[in-house]
Amino acid sequence: MAEIATKPDRLAQFRAQVMADPGLILDDKDMMRALVSASERDMGSNIVDLRGLAMERLEARLERLEETHRAVIAAAYENLSGTNQIHRAILRMLDPNQFEEFLRNLGNDVAEILRVDAIKLVLESPSAGPDPALERISNVLCVVEPGFCDAYMNAGRAGQSGRHVVLRQAIPQADIIYGQAHADLRSEACMRLDLGADRMGGMLVMASENPHMFKPGQGTDLLAFFAGIFERSMRRWLA
Repeated sequence: MAEIATKPDRLAQFRAQVMADPGLILDDKDMMRALVSASERDMGSNIVDLRGLAMERLEARLERLEETHRAVIAAAYENLSGTNQIHRAILRMLDPNQFEEFLRNLGNDVAEILRVDAIKLVLESPSAGPDPALERISNVLCVVEPGFCDAYMNAGRAGQSGRHVVLRQAIPQADIIYGQAHADLRSEACMRLDLGADRMGGMLVMASENPHMFKPGQGTDLLAFFAGIFERSMRRWLA
């Protein structure tokens, strides 16, 4: 039988390991904290260990830096993922050769790539109202009265008419856009469209059942870029 090592032998072996590689303890925050606490107890309650206090503050700063580092990496990854997603949606949006196919593709493949539950193209026209011909083309296109887009994007709030992208979690009651699906939608992105000097206004709206998909405070650069490409495509179709 192998001889069982005695306690002094184990301590000697552990001491030899630590002396050979001090990083075993120095790199372990819990062990270092325990050693510092033991040292403070030996010094008594009337002595302040400034070195121990400095170590605690450095540890707190290090933890904050690590949290910031993780947050920056997560944000960068999310931004890269969002950029790739928008690029794939744009490439798919540019594929169709006919306007009917363009609209159908927008409501199906593009919506799936962007992971939204609804996409609507809203165009202003003096002859707004239900149009069976348009409904046969696609359920994506919605024709509204002049001034509707500004009123919808502002949602009754003054001073926001200049915003080209609006993100919100409270969707106005406008069944004319989403129809019966409106009740299930929890967040929305509205993008103002400039279709040309001689044409009336329009907007592109995306909505999701996820209340955190679109919310105020999120970046809008990618959506503004997507809307810019969409504008140019629409001008080509309307020419």
